[in-house]
Amino acid sequence: MTATPKRSAGLLLFRRTDHGVEVLLGHMGGPFFARREAGAWTVPKGEYEPDEPAWDAARREFQEELGLPPPDGDAIPLGEVTQTNGKVVTVWAVEADLDVTTTVPGTFTMEWPRGSGRVQEFPELDRVEWLDLDRARALLVKAQATFLDRLAEQTS
Repeated sequence: MTATPKRSAGLLLFRRTDHGVEVLLGHMGGPFFARREAGAWTVPKGEYEPDEPAWDAARREFQEELGLPPPDGDAIPLGEVTQTNGKVVTVWAVEADLDVTTTVPGTFTMEWPRGSGRVQEFPELDRVEWLDLDRARALLVKAQATFLDRLAEQTS
């Protein structure tokens, strides 16, 4: 019997600048990503259950991850990708500007250090930044770079 893959949904905000398109990405929080850059950035997203529509989950997770309501605007479906861990990620792009200094990331708890019996709290995203597409591609979780290509096709 095959296990159903975990599913995540998210919103990829983008804005047009004099230097081209920029996207809003978050650096994953917690001890595993603290000293990493490449492969440690992600579209704001989160897991959802099969009975929740992916679009609703994307908007809910945006609020949970950034502490801000998801922006209004036309949603551009960017489809889905399967990450190396088997998780299926579905993303929509929304054109909007957001002041990253106003984000209040959600948190998660985990035992850290492992085996210590101590539970610590960490931010879901410890940094949020606007990045041009080339820089974003270099930092983003590898499978999610496909979303940048799809966005570029839609915005050119």
